[in-house]
Amino acid sequence: MTRTTRAFRVEAPGRGEIAEIALPAPGADDVVVRTLHSAVSRGTESLVFRGEVPASQYGLMRAPFQTGDFPGPVVYGYLAVGVVEDGPGAGRTVFGLYPHQERAVVPAASVVEVPADVPPGRAVLAGTVETAVNALWDAAPRVGDRVAVVGAGMVGAAVAGVLATFPGVRVELVDVDPARRAVAETLGVGFATPDDAAGGCDLVLHASTTEAGLARSLELLGDEGEVVEMSWFGDRAPRVPLGEAFHSRRLTIRATQVGRVAPARRARWATSDRLRLALRLLADPRFDALVTDSCAFDDLPTVLPALAAGERPGLAVRVDYAP
Repeated sequence: MTRTTRAFRVEAPGRGEIAEIALPAPGADDVVVRTLHSAVSRGTESLVFRGEVPASQYGLMRAPFQTGDFPGPVVYGYLAVGVVEDGPGAGRTVFGLYPHQERAVVPAASVVEVPADVPPGRAVLAGTVETAVNALWDAAPRVGDRVAVVGAGMVGAAVAGVLATFPGVRVELVDVDPARRAVAETLGVGFATPDDAAGGCDLVLHASTTEAGLARSLELLGDEGEVVEMSWFGDRAPRVPLGEAFHSRRLTIRATQVGRVAPARRARWATSDRLRLALRLLADPRFDALVTDSCAFDDLPTVLPALAAGERPGLAVRVDYAP
């Protein structure tokens, strides 16, 4: 008998619907997970929804358990929490890197149990906090550093939230939207608009996905400082200001990407270890500030277009599934 489930599918750029999709028959080492919540990765999923994934990046940008191919039809996403209904560890609440769908069949080794002190509705942020952890492994902030995080979106706020626990580090979350100050205050870090941000930084993590944000990140550095670029621009080619004092001040821009464990930890940490660390960090209730919106699963066909068009502001959107 063919197994099916309902999933949100991008049918073509700019258009999505709830569709019935086939599920593979579970093997001995697989689990069947009933989804409780998922979360929309606003930046990447907006690019996918608008059809802006470059053809050269189709392979790299595949989600671990997506169905279909870019630009569509494609079932995409990678932030989900559910209950194991069948397979090893039945009854556990787990986080998995699978799309927005009511049930999923995935290898048991690909899901990580949610700690008892982490609510499932917060645990959907595990992939985002994992991205923050990897970026900070790449950035390697030191005790007492002056750090700016430019872009107070879902990823930038997660970075600031983790950095807030570093001893002696001055953390300033920078965003064009003054309303993000409330998020910064909850996370326990400073806030500034780009014009008012403090300069002389040892390190800047850029997560605004804008040319202006990257330019301002370079301006905020002290001599020989480093920008760690977390933004992914899709098929856009941003201009990078490498003139003026970029060379004389010996500034650095480096990339970070969560697809592989940062080189400084790669010999000792697996991706599953990194994800477990992210889930442990989510025991901190400050991270609830990152979930600013929610919707029912059946509403995704109207919510995703609004997100992709910038008509529904906020940070993480939690998707709730019927029991």
